[in-house]
Parts: sequence; structure tokens; C-alpha cells
Amino acid sequence: MGKSTRRPILAAGGIVVRHGGKPLVAIVQRRRDNAWVLPKGKLKANEKPIAAARREAMEETGVEVRVHEFLGVISYIGGSGPKIAHFWRMQAVGNTVNQPLDDIKTVEWLPLSVAIDRLSLAHEQSFLRNVGRKAVKRTQKKPRRKPVPEAIVAAADIALPALEVAEADLEAALPIAHPEAAVFVNGKHNGKHIERQPRWQVLARLTRHWQTAVGRTRRAG
Repeated sequence: MGKSTRRPILAAGGIVVRHGGKPLVAIVQRRRDNAWVLPKGKLKANEKPIAAARREAMEETGVEVRVHEFLGVISYIGGSGPKIAHFWRMQAVGNTVNQPLDDIKTVEWLPLSVAIDRLSLAHEQSFLRNVGRKAVKRTQKKPRRKPVPEAIVAAADIALPALEVAEADLEAALPIAHPEAAVFVNGKHNGKHIERQPRWQVLARLTRHWQTAVGRTRRAG
């Protein structure tokens, strides 16, 4: 297991849940390789992850979404180098369905267990297995707190100096990890508490900073 010295690419997306007779989770099929993945994409220049997550989720699923709490990050090595993907819980709202982006071949709304099995990437399967059940349950319940305000998401008005520090640290510290080891959610690995190794401390700090930032945004709203 080695380390990459390349600057990580930042991406963002959502675990998008739709209400109905049974809650369904959105996954999308990429046209270039037919892989089934979670809706996500790269950040644009000067774009904050929370804004990119909402934009990518709507562009790839074709539906309006409401952004809720931050779920965690995935670190992995893609074809273009190391990547860090940030994920929020999202809820599909309204009946408006737009055509997904051209690079998306198909959108499927599936029960959680089916969605996990359908995903093509092991690290995304592990991540959804960890956070999916909680995301579905929270979407079913009547929310006690307001979702992230639309104005906040649109403007991405969340000060995150810690992200810049973490990104710089990750340039030298991001590990080339086994897909299962790439998932780090709320201090747990595969649902179990672990003793964090030094290489994961950066991702742990990044997750905590994001959760704190989103919490401050909710209280302010």
C-alpha cells in the first residue's frame, strides 16, 4: 500500500432518496464505461463542495433535490489520480424530471439493498452500505430540523478554511487504499470503531470540520 504525491481531485455528490410506497435510492449508469455509480462529479473552479453536490445530483438524476446533513467522504484512486468525494443526504422533491447529462446513460431508483448490489465500485458499495440505512430512515421521518437553506446551498456560503489545509495535507498524505479501506464515515470503518492510523487522521479531521460547518449553518438558519 503506497502513497500518491499527486494533488487529489475534489468531487461531491449525494445519496438521493425518493419517497413512495417504498423509499428508493438513485444510482446512475455512466455512458463511457456502463458502470453504475452514485451521483457525483468534480467541483468547478471556486465551487464549494455542498454546491457542487447539489448541482451534480440534479444534473445526473434529472430531479430537484433538497440537501440535508453531510454523510462522509470517500478517498480512492481513479483513472486520473487520487480523488476525494464528499456526500450529503438528499431528498428528491417535486415531480419535475429533466433529461440527465449526456454522459449519464440511465438513472435507476432502487431499494437500498438492490442499489448496493448494483453499484460497480467496491468503495461506493461499502460507503452506501454504511450510510444508506440511516439516510433512508431519516428521509422517511418528519425532519426535526430544517434542511440546508436553498440560498446557502446556491451561494455555498460556508467558510471552510480547514478544507484548504486538509487538501494541502492530502497532497502528500493521501494513501492508495484498498477499496474497502477507502470508506471513512463518522470515525467508523465498515460500521465498527477503529484505531485510526496516521494516514486516516486527515480524512477524519476533514469529516469533522464538514459536520461542524453544516451544523452551524442549520442553527443559523
